[in-house]
Amino acid sequence: MTETVVEPGSGAAINAASARISDPEQRVLERIAEIRKRKPMLREDAITMSHGAGGKASHTLVTALFGEILSNPVLDQLGDQAVLALPGVHNMGLAVTTDSFVVSPLFFPGGDIGELAVNGTINDLAVGGATPLGISAAFILEEGLDVATLRRVVESMRRAADRAGVNVVTGDTKVVPRGKADQLFITTTGVGVVALPQRIAIHRVVPGDVVVLSGAMGDHGSTVMLARGDVDLEADNLRSDTMALHGLTAALLADGIDVHFMRDATRGGVATVLNEIAQAAGMAVAIDEASLPVHDEVRGVAEILGIDPLYIANEGKLVAIVAKEDALRAVDLMRSRPEGGEAAVIGEVLADPEGMVFMHTGFGGTRVVDMLIGDPLPRIC
Repeated sequence: MTETVVEPGSGAAINAASARISDPEQRVLERIAEIRKRKPMLREDAITMSHGAGGKASHTLVTALFGEILSNPVLDQLGDQAVLALPGVHNMGLAVTTDSFVVSPLFFPGGDIGELAVNGTINDLAVGGATPLGISAAFILEEGLDVATLRRVVESMRRAADRAGVNVVTGDTKVVPRGKADQLFITTTGVGVVALPQRIAIHRVVPGDVVVLSGAMGDHGSTVMLARGDVDLEADNLRSDTMALHGLTAALLADGIDVHFMRDATRGGVATVLNEIAQAAGMAVAIDEASLPVHDEVRGVAEILGIDPLYIANEGKLVAIVAKEDALRAVDLMRSRPEGGEAAVIGEVLADPEGMVFMHTGFGGTRVVDMLIGDPLPRIC
């Protein structure tokens, strides 16, 4: 099979993503899909670091323990945010999200734990179509933490909040004994409002929809690894991609583009987000390897560690599922803004095999893209 070079974001990328799968490949994918339909079971007797990596172990922990015990119609959506109905108010919802940030080191090129906390919270609201209203922040401080370090983090949070036009409106502080935390943990809660809550919803994803990625993958996770000294590689230009995306999402929705669903690709990377979408929608996602935007420095880090950029964390990228007729317009709009300058069409939604993500490779074959397994990138968000 002849390799096709596809320009990211082009109409050719859409066609390449849905290239015909051979009959043997189709049978293998269908068999894997049947196995993956089985109910997740938490088999471990103790929590491991893999349960916090954002991949398959995290997904199993959330669905088989928290989701099962706390089940209710809102929680069962398992989205980045919950949308609560406002009594007596039609076509308007209250979006709520919460997240914890435990990055090491606290400071890295392009950002720090404080900026991550603000941007990450805003992005979880933004991908649900919400306009952020305010953020709460709870700090777990380890005894012995340098006050200058804490001040630097809080000042960074203030700058990020000011840039985004969102205030930190309440919070809490706790101190734990030396050795009981890694300097500083931050837990945030964000609140926003959503007009037309059903406009961005997993049930709107249909076969033929196009998958758009807002920019290059893996910058954040790779930057943090280099800052920790995990990789012997010089990459002076590599910086975390942490940024608030609510301006980008608002522009997409205001322009009338038919966006069906969005997620920001943080822990577990783009691959994990695509798997979550495929499973929740009960459909398949086909992506094209040639269309995936990745910086050379990230490729270098991935090659040294033997990992795939699809699984490396991001903090300023989103995946949007868009109606096919609006896909190229969505890419053009994203590329016109600083948050989406490298946006690209990377794939397409298919009817089956249900819950599967697969990739057409540069060698002309097809491979399954599963959720992240294990814990190759600890403490990155």
